[in-house]
Amino acid sequence: MKFRTEIESLSLTTKIDYSTKIFAVGSCFAQNIAKRLFKAKFKIDFCPTGILFNPASIASALNAFAVQQTANSARVVTRGDSFVSLDVHSDLAEDSFDSAVDAVNHAYSIGHKQLSDAQCVIITFGTAWVYEHKATGAVVANCHKLPQSEFTRRRLSVAEIVGTFKPLLEGILRNKNVIFTLSPVRHIADGLAENSLSKATLRLAIAELCEQYDNVDYFPAYEIVTDDLRDYRFYADDLVHPSAQAVEYIWEHFVTSALTPMAQELVPRVKKVVDAAAHRPANPHSEQYRLFCERYLQEAQSISEVDFSEECAIFRQYSNKS
Repeated sequence: MKFRTEIESLSLTTKIDYSTKIFAVGSCFAQNIAKRLFKAKFKIDFCPTGILFNPASIASALNAFAVQQTANSARVVTRGDSFVSLDVHSDLAEDSFDSAVDAVNHAYSIGHKQLSDAQCVIITFGTAWVYEHKATGAVVANCHKLPQSEFTRRRLSVAEIVGTFKPLLEGILRNKNVIFTLSPVRHIADGLAENSLSKATLRLAIAELCEQYDNVDYFPAYEIVTDDLRDYRFYADDLVHPSAQAVEYIWEHFVTSALTPMAQELVPRVKKVVDAAAHRPANPHSEQYRLFCERYLQEAQSISEVDFSEECAIFRQYSNKS
């Protein structure tokens, strides 16, 4: 008997290897995938303005990076004892107005370099619901716990999302491989029905973009959780975010879908080297640990495609190899 419908194997047009420069932007799920790629020693950067949930704010950040925009000081607000821009995540909060403006400008400068150099861009939509700041009429990336009365809440349409991303895909993203994903994180604060409507809107917009542009792919992280795993045991205790086990399952599918065959072969070898470097023995000066370090130093040096400089430095401390 079969008790679940497993997602079919798929192969994206985009293929990532260890030489590919990757830029990830979007929801907290995008950050999870970026962390996995980083831990696997891929060349990955995550959006320097932090987590962004809605397509309008993601597009705004990409546009700001494209032209190395300067911060809009009118968008800097007070949040308790700190200052932060409505265009960035609260992680960029500072203790003075000028520092907050500088933080945004620094993020835009970093983002310009990272996006310009990227060969593959991973974009994850989280919600189609947005908040517009009444004072400026602009969509905010984060409300920063300001009074709800200062914002107007509405849902982006499919046409709006597609219309916002077309200039990007014909501009800064034109010669890059783009992978869209839809976050499986449930925005239950919006309400279950509203969350479903939001996800459907985002999925339709992504489908239209995939149909219109040859350099655009879709990776079905959302469907893997909601249709394949389809069980609350694959959610964290908050019943909103995918569990660690679910994220691992999604990662396994991403590896087989988006990586080149050579990169797929290297991932488990890379993991062993990274894990070995992180290992802390009871007696780091023992002969057993010295041999352990020598073995993994040789393994790291045999994988020329990956930069193991940090790991090799650790191994060399306890081995006789120079």
